[in-house]
Amino acid sequence: MSDIKQTIAQRGEQYGDFTDTAITAQKMKGLLFDDVPDDFYTPRQREALEMICTKLARISTGNNPSYEDNWRDIAGYAVLGGNLTEVDDGARNCTSGQ
Repeated sequence: MSDIKQTIAQRGEQYGDFTDTAITAQKMKGLLFDDVPDDFYTPRQREALEMICTKLARISTGNNPSYEDNWRDIAGYAVLGGNLTEVDDGARNCTSGQ
């Protein structure tokens, strides 16, 4: 259990308070999903959008908005959600973590 507490503490240092992040992410998700039919987005698009909201919330509530992993993750989820088959080298590097 101490490992879990340590992980939570480390994540809190990077991303801020989990409750603040959760509230912010849920507000964004509400804007995207509340007023559209359930089948408006494909499951792939919906999941990508949800993950992008989570990453944006982490950026806005965290302690370092320049934390590169969040930005790379957003780029990767955009590629996945858009089901983009042709991406330039810059986007490909973002999704591969290079």
